[in-house]
Amino acid sequence: MPPSRSPRAGLVTVAALPVLLVPSIAAAAQGPPAERSPAVQSSRVQEARCEGTGVQRFGPASVTGAIVGAVTHEGRGYVVTRGLKPPVLAEIDLATRKTLRSVRLPDAPAAGEAEGAWAMAVAGGKIYAGTYPVPDLYRFDPATGEVEHLASFGGSGGYIWSLAASPDGKIYAGTYPDGRVREYDPATGAVRVFGVLAAGERYVRSLTVDDHTVYAGLLDKAKLVAIDRVSGAVRELAAGGTGFGAVAEHGDRVLGASGNTLFDVRKDGTDARRVDLGDLTLDMIGFAGDGTAYVSSRPRGTIYRYRTGDTALTEVGTPRTGEETRRLVPEGDTLLGFSGSGGMWTMDVRTGQAAFTDLIEAGLPTGSERPQSMLLDRDRTLYVGGHFSLTIRDLRGGDQRRIWLPGEPKDLVRRGDKIYSAIYPSGQIIEIDRRDRVRSLGYLGHGQQRPWDLEYDPRTDKLLVASAPLGAGLKGALSVVDPDTGEMDVYVDVIPDQSLMSLSLDSRKGVVYLGGDVLGGGGAPPVKTSASVAAFDLRSRKVLWQVDPVAGHRTFQDVKVHDGVLYGVYKRDASWFAMDLATRTITHRGPLPGYGELTVHRGRVFTSVFFGGGNVYELGTEARLVATGLGNEWYTNPQLHFERGSWKAWALAGRDLALIRLDPRCPTLTIPPTPPT
Repeated sequence: MPPSRSPRAGLVTVAALPVLLVPSIAAAAQGPPAERSPAVQSSRVQEARCEGTGVQRFGPASVTGAIVGAVTHEGRGYVVTRGLKPPVLAEIDLATRKTLRSVRLPDAPAAGEAEGAWAMAVAGGKIYAGTYPVPDLYRFDPATGEVEHLASFGGSGGYIWSLAASPDGKIYAGTYPDGRVREYDPATGAVRVFGVLAAGERYVRSLTVDDHTVYAGLLDKAKLVAIDRVSGAVRELAAGGTGFGAVAEHGDRVLGASGNTLFDVRKDGTDARRVDLGDLTLDMIGFAGDGTAYVSSRPRGTIYRYRTGDTALTEVGTPRTGEETRRLVPEGDTLLGFSGSGGMWTMDVRTGQAAFTDLIEAGLPTGSERPQSMLLDRDRTLYVGGHFSLTIRDLRGGDQRRIWLPGEPKDLVRRGDKIYSAIYPSGQIIEIDRRDRVRSLGYLGHGQQRPWDLEYDPRTDKLLVASAPLGAGLKGALSVVDPDTGEMDVYVDVIPDQSLMSLSLDSRKGVVYLGGDVLGGGGAPPVKTSASVAAFDLRSRKVLWQVDPVAGHRTFQDVKVHDGVLYGVYKRDASWFAMDLATRTITHRGPLPGYGELTVHRGRVFTSVFFGGGNVYELGTEARLVATGLGNEWYTNPQLHFERGSWKAWALAGRDLALIRLDPRCPTLTIPPTPPT
C-alpha cells in the first residue's frame, strides 16, 4: 500500500505552567513488611498480600485552568472552565488582567452535572452560558453576582454548542445531538424550537443572529443555513466540504468557515465568494466596526485579517504558537482573544505584537480534571496528560511540575530519554525531552485529526499511530513516523471504510494489528456493519489479512496481542474476546459493563473499563473481576500502568491519582469512594 506523505513541522516554544502541588508520592507507605517465618511463609504472605484497602491516593491526577466559552461586557471578560465539576464562571478585569470573582454553575434539577460551557452570549447586561454534557442554559447577573438555571434543552450527553444574542435581546442556542436551534425569551422564559435544519444533522456548531435571521453552521451536513426568526423558514447559503465551525455576520454579509475554506456570502444568498485557506482551519471570526474580519487559525494559532474582495488572508501575528481561540474581540487597533488552554491576550493589529496572560496566574480557580492519558516511565516518572498540559511526577522524590502542550495528548510513549505524544485536535505528533522542551514532528494531515493510539517500534525505530478523521468521514489511517526527521508515511483507509481506534505491535514479527470502527469520525452513514481487525506487515507495508471477529459489533476500543492470542474490547457493544491468531478463530468471549484499554502484565491480560463503578478484569477463559470502585473519570479510556515486578498499578480512583493493588490471587478489591474535599 503506497503511503501518503505528511510534512514535518518545527520547534514549539513552551512556557512552564504554574507548579501545582499534591501530596508527596515518596512519603506514601510502601506496603506490608517481609515475612520472617519460613514455616508459615506461604499462608501469611498470602494473607498480608491481600489485606488492607489496597489503594493509596495522591490527590488530583491532573489540575486544569482550561476554558471553553468566553465573552466580554463593559470592561470585563467572562469565561467558563473546562472539565471541572461543577464548572466555574469567572469575571476578569480586562484592564488589570486579574480575576475579580467567580461562581459555580449549579447542577440542573434533574439532568446532572455540567463540565463546561462552550457557548456564551451577552444580552440585557447579563451573561448567558450553555453547558455540556447536559445541555442547560444559565444566566449570570454581574450586578448581583447571582447565577440562575433557566432551561434544559435535552438529557445527559447533550451539548449547547453555540449561543448568540439578537439585537432585541433574545437568546438562540444550537444543540447536539438533535441538531436544532432554540430561541429563549428572557422577558417571558418561553422556549421555541425551530424545525429540522438538515435531515440527519446532529450538531449546530456555530451561530450568529441579526434583526431578522439566525445564521447556523452545521457540522455533519456541512451547510451554512439562514433561519427566518418569525416564520422559521430555512434557506441554504453555502455547502462546504466539512462542517461549519465558525460563523459571523456584519452589514449585508455572512462569513462561514468550513475546513480549509472561508465562505463569504450576501445574506440573501447572492454574491457567494470562497477563499482557499490552504492547510489552515479557522477557530473564530470577529468583525471590527469597519467590516474588517479577524480570524484565528489552527494548527499554529496565527491571526489573519480579511475583507470582502480579498482573495487571500493577510497574516497579523501569532499570540502563542499552537493555541486554540475561544473568542476574538476587535477594539480599534487592538484585538482581544481568549485561548482554550486558559489564557487571555491582546494584540496590536498594526504590528502583530501580543501580550499573553495565563489565567491561572490571574487568579482563575483551578480544579481536578478528567485525564487524557498516562505513562509510567521505568517506575521513576509518571506522566499524566490533561487539556493543554502534561503533569510530570517524580515518584522517588515526590516533586511535580506541569507544562503546556498544544492540545489534548491522547496517548504517550517513551523512546530513550524522550516522550512522544499524539495530539488532538491537530493530529500533531510531538516530542518532549528531559528539559521539558517540546518539538513538533509535524501533522498527520489527510484529515486525520483524531489520533487514538500510539506505540513505539524499537526494531524499526518508528512511531506507529492509529487515527480517525474529524467529522463526517469514515477513512482512518495508520501512520509510520520517523521520530528523528518527522517524516511520516500515512496509510489512509488501511481498513477500507473504517477509522482506526487501536493498534498492537508484535515487534518480533514486524506486524502491527489494527482495530477498526465502522462509524469513522461520526456523521457519515457507515457502509460496513462490523468492525475489522487487520494485520499490517511493517516490512512490505501491506495488509496481510483482515477479519471481522464478532458480527455486528461496530467499534473496537482496544486490541492487544499476547502469546499468539489477540484480545479485543468493543466500545459500543461492550464485550471482549480472545482470538487465536494462527486460526483466526474466537476461543473465548463475553460481556463487559463498559469499555477501556487492555494491559499485559506478568503474563496476564487485564482490562480497566468504564461503568459498573469502574472495574478491572483479568481476561482468560472468562472475565474475572479483580477490582471495582475506580469510578468513571477518565476523559478518554480507563488505563492501568503496572510497576515492574509487582501487582501494583497506577490508575485513577475517581479523579485522584492512585496506586492500586491488582493481585489476581487476591479476592476482588473494592475501592472506597473518594473522600469529600
